[in-house]
Amino acid sequence: MTDTAVGPLLQYWRKVRQLSQLALASEAGVSSRHLCFVETGRARPSRDMVLLLCNTLDVPLRERNTLLLAAGFAPEFAETPLDAPALQAVRRALDAILAQQEPFPAVVMNPRWDIVKANRAASNLFAFLLEGQQPPREPANVLRLMFHPDAVRPFVANWAAVAEALLRRVHREAVGGVKDEATRALLHEILAYPGVPASLGHKAVSTGSPAVPIIPVGFRKAGREYDFFSTVTTLGTPTDVTAQEIRIECFFPANARTAERARAELTGGAI
Repeated sequence: MTDTAVGPLLQYWRKVRQLSQLALASEAGVSSRHLCFVETGRARPSRDMVLLLCNTLDVPLRERNTLLLAAGFAPEFAETPLDAPALQAVRRALDAILAQQEPFPAVVMNPRWDIVKANRAASNLFAFLLEGQQPPREPANVLRLMFHPDAVRPFVANWAAVAEALLRRVHREAVGGVKDEATRALLHEILAYPGVPASLGHKAVSTGSPAVPIIPVGFRKAGREYDFFSTVTTLGTPTDVTAQEIRIECFFPANARTAERARAELTGGAI
């Protein structure tokens, strides 16, 4: 999406959503002739029209700002730093979720899979697995940690299955269902790491479905065994770019043994 004209950008999102001009016009309650003129540059849409079409197409807030700028209008949605006073309520909610998840791990991630917050259980688990070694790059990034040969990857018992499932998630959980340039660059980086099968990226976007309802991640190190599966939560009805792009991943024990060890080891520093 490098074109700066609003028409091609709207057309791009219409095609991403697999809608014809007639279908989009019908859903938005606008003239299909006018929509055609907007897409081809023969008509300049109003601010309200841009926002209406964005809402109908479920365009992410960050991209709505891009479309508004392309149409000659100021951005509508703020992108507030997570530590700003305006997001104090959001931070409190995130902290409450992280605390409630103890003694099991939980992390907060931005759309680039960087870890921006973690509870004590997650911090202790990663510290145990990395054993003083720094992440491949700062800030700590879930994809780099899982794919880099000198990070967490050697301690994941079922790495091949987890890696494929994780790549599927990248495609599925991209904000608005579309991977941005940063995400595409990150995928290119991790798939080029030593020991990552060249076929993995293709398998992850295939139409085949996993044979099991959930794929747990099994960590094995120094006689310790932890088996978790995870859930992902987003903030409802966000009106801020940062708030929309946040994801909270909570890990739950896949068996009683992991539950017992997590209670005994991950929050008390006993590892």
